[in-house]
Amino acid sequence: MITKCLLATCLAIVVAAPVQAGPAKYLFAAKRDAAETAPSSHGSYAKGCIGGAIALPETGPGWQAMRLSRNRNWGHPQTIAFIERLAVKAQGIGWPGLYIGDISQPRGGPMRSGHRSHQIGLDIDIWLRRPSGKRLSRKAREKVGSPIVTTSSGLGVNRNWTRQHHDVLKAAASDTAVARIFVHAAIKQKMCVTEPDGPGRAWLRKIRPWYGHNAHFHVRLKCPVGSTGCANQAAPPPGDGCGEALDWWFSDEARNPKPKKGGTKRRELTMADLPLACADVLAK
Repeated sequence: MITKCLLATCLAIVVAAPVQAGPAKYLFAAKRDAAETAPSSHGSYAKGCIGGAIALPETGPGWQAMRLSRNRNWGHPQTIAFIERLAVKAQGIGWPGLYIGDISQPRGGPMRSGHRSHQIGLDIDIWLRRPSGKRLSRKAREKVGSPIVTTSSGLGVNRNWTRQHHDVLKAAASDTAVARIFVHAAIKQKMCVTEPDGPGRAWLRKIRPWYGHNAHFHVRLKCPVGSTGCANQAAPPPGDGCGEALDWWFSDEARNPKPKKGGTKRRELTMADLPLACADVLAK
């Protein structure tokens, strides 16, 4: 029986330990609870994980978590705190609550379907559906959807869009923890027209056009202070993002993108693609 080994040999064994092969999404999707570590976001929004996540309660004062069967209502504690703050602000402007879609899986990481980002517990999908004010059953939360607020042409908003949508988005973008918010280009355009000129438009810089996002808006928070392993996305360009900065999104190039050579299927992320800390997050 081998009872001891030389230090150099033991280190070599550790270093040579194989990284788990195959798509990482299956490993993270299999975890039903958070890693028992201090709250920590590792890596980037589309290539990382989270330790010490907490679950957003299914129902709270001013919000309801949707699609509970997905088990994606987990986030950094600061993410949950942001939702609580925004719920209060939304009710203050007459919006009766928030329907919260996906945040992250219990340990973040790649998802089996739906998102490329949402991996470090700092992304939140918030529906554009106006809540009814009543508590929905778990069954209803699987079936109820959110209406599209843009026209079929994608060139403007439709009658589902209201001034209160604008005000809720403004409240979210005005929060100092927010890095950016993704919406359909037509929503951004409408907000640019609606918001009065002047220094009070600075928050519009955080509202960024992106494909889809016409039935929900996607909030991305900054890396929490002290999260040394968390990589912030580059700040949005200077300015409010209106005018010429927005025009490209309505061009033929943007509206009818050409397929990439060799197909559009992305390579699946493996554990080797993620920060080393993510292996520890999985093991806890």
